[in-house]
Amino acid sequence: MDIVTQLTQEFELRPDHAQNVVKLLDEGNTIPFIARYRKEMTGGIDDQLLRRFSDRYDYLKKLEGRKSEVAAAIGEQGKMTDEIRAAIEACATMTEIEDVYRPFRQKKKTRASAAIAKGLQPLADFILAQQGDPFAEAEKYVVGEGGAQTVREATDGAKDIIAEIISDNAELRKKLRTLTQMHGEMRVKLVRDDGKGTYDMYADYAEKLSEIKSHRVLAVNRGEKEECLKVKICFDADLAKRVCAAKYVRSDGECARLIREAASDGYDRLIAPSVEREVRSLLTDKASEQAIRMFEVNLRPLLLQPPVKGKVTMGLDPGYRTGCKVAVVDETGKVLHTGVIYPVPPHNKVEESRKIVAELIRKYGVDVISIGNGTASKETEIFVAELIKEIDRPVSYAVVSEAGASVYSASPVAVEEFPDLDLTMRSAISIARRLQDPLAELIKIDPKSIGVGQYQHDMDKKRLDDVLGGVLEDCVNSVGVDLNTASAYLLRFVAGLNSGVAKNIVSYREANGKFSSRAQLLKVPKLGAKAYEQCAGFLRITDGINILDNTAVHPESYDKAEKLLKLFGYTDEDVKKGGLSDLPAKVRTFGEEKTRQYTGLDGATLSDVVAELVKPGRDIRDSLPAPVLRRDILGIEDLSVGMEVEGCVRNVTDFGAFIDIGVHQDGLVHISEITDKYIKHPSDALKVGQRVRAVIISLDVKKQRIGLSIKRLGKSAIKKTT
Repeated sequence: MDIVTQLTQEFELRPDHAQNVVKLLDEGNTIPFIARYRKEMTGGIDDQLLRRFSDRYDYLKKLEGRKSEVAAAIGEQGKMTDEIRAAIEACATMTEIEDVYRPFRQKKKTRASAAIAKGLQPLADFILAQQGDPFAEAEKYVVGEGGAQTVREATDGAKDIIAEIISDNAELRKKLRTLTQMHGEMRVKLVRDDGKGTYDMYADYAEKLSEIKSHRVLAVNRGEKEECLKVKICFDADLAKRVCAAKYVRSDGECARLIREAASDGYDRLIAPSVEREVRSLLTDKASEQAIRMFEVNLRPLLLQPPVKGKVTMGLDPGYRTGCKVAVVDETGKVLHTGVIYPVPPHNKVEESRKIVAELIRKYGVDVISIGNGTASKETEIFVAELIKEIDRPVSYAVVSEAGASVYSASPVAVEEFPDLDLTMRSAISIARRLQDPLAELIKIDPKSIGVGQYQHDMDKKRLDDVLGGVLEDCVNSVGVDLNTASAYLLRFVAGLNSGVAKNIVSYREANGKFSSRAQLLKVPKLGAKAYEQCAGFLRITDGINILDNTAVHPESYDKAEKLLKLFGYTDEDVKKGGLSDLPAKVRTFGEEKTRQYTGLDGATLSDVVAELVKPGRDIRDSLPAPVLRRDILGIEDLSVGMEVEGCVRNVTDFGAFIDIGVHQDGLVHISEITDKYIKHPSDALKVGQRVRAVIISLDVKKQRIGLSIKRLGKSAIKKTT
């Protein structure tokens, strides 16, 4: 298999672009670096497509490696033929290559191996040849001690050998697996009630394998693991047995009858259980990949939520018995104060809490209050909404997801950051900071605990960590990192860096003072030329010697960027002051081709350099819709069917999306209520963090359930994101 050709076809790329991506990956370049600084070589493939390309490339390399191992193992047995070699080469999956290898794999003792030990292989071959009387032939193998005792025993042994031959046929297994996937069904029975009604819908459930949704596969798997459900993959056994026999039967007669009996036994005993396991595994793998993809799709916009910059923030981690933890942080996230108030039951120290919070707001100049959405959130929100009406300065508030705050507060990262603080105080600090800079704060938390996605604890941990780690890396590098303020934990996600080098950067900064140029990175221990090439463009120095250090322009293009500035009469001071708004027009007037020739910049890099020079130090998140800060409160009891509401997408699942509409309970918009147009998945229309308008179509106050519809308000209900 030509891997590059395969990748070119699968990803519909130009052959030279696919070849270049493979070359860049093989050279050890990171995905963010390739996506940002090698666009001309790749055709501008974005980081998400590059990651899928890289994953597929790794799989195909492993497949080729396994093919070589299998071919070598068969060759060592002296059994390699042109037919087997062609079968190995034709394998498109790991499962298929293992099917080919199955007959040559050393087996434990089986009924077939016992029959072979009795010398019955020639009798099995005779029956498969279908050219005589099998019973007359079987008499030759009735030899007493060490062999068959009777003709019946001889033919039964031969059938065992034939059953295993049929079972080991790779082409037949592939066909049966495909037929089962296309026409089989999953049947589920409830065997134990978990007391919560979690699996009631699966009490007596059946669905075609070709139609079953990924989230149902994962739900059934979990129910089976918890011993609440019994699951069976069913396929027409009579048809399967006919397919098995048809592969070998070429005539009528006793030999054909024995082959059919062997095929029936082989399917029931050897093939069906194996195919069921394989199909279940394929279903689970597919469902897991879908769940991981949804996690990836949801996590990216969550991390890239616009920060609330330049505001002193108070974080409130609500609670009943243990009180509401309070943290005040300045505009940079530095902790100014921590404490506890008790404004809600069972303590109800409302007046005392009011005085404490009011004093903190005045003392530190608090601009915004960030309230965690967990236990006692509703009561705390009411307390805050009433309080800020009485404050003599403009203060607003936002309810933020506190998912993962407790995980962070007990993590080694939090302990290292705040060794002298109680973990509950760390949680309040996290809630404040995640409003100020969601990316910098959420990146400290295990993505599986952030509150988006489904069945994350059922996924393959390494695969999920790899994918989500890629999302973290892409988000950090797309935003950029301030080299002089970033923690070692944040720096480890910058392309080309690892934990050790990140710590070395911080140590160097502490020992030598702030970095004044990117080039100083080369003095950091264990940060070599390759790592510098990969990371430099993603690290920012806001007040450095060279203004280009505060842009995404890569040091490798500094000379060319300076030529561009000189060509149009600009100075560094013009760049600092943001006086290059007319640069794009000047490039067009002068001619892009002439500009490229003069500066030596390729087309893609020229466009990126111009964009960076126009807005040095820009934050891509600033172009996204800002978080909605509130001064009033709305409860579920204030809602009614038919009411129009506005909200923010909290989570996207396979069946719909959950929308925060400003009350404690998120509303659900089912996929059928998102749009009048056909969509395969809710993520085709909605993204986490997106602002939408919706109408309430169902309301159950007792069960705290809110049903929403977006499509009934028309196209304008979904606000575009960039």
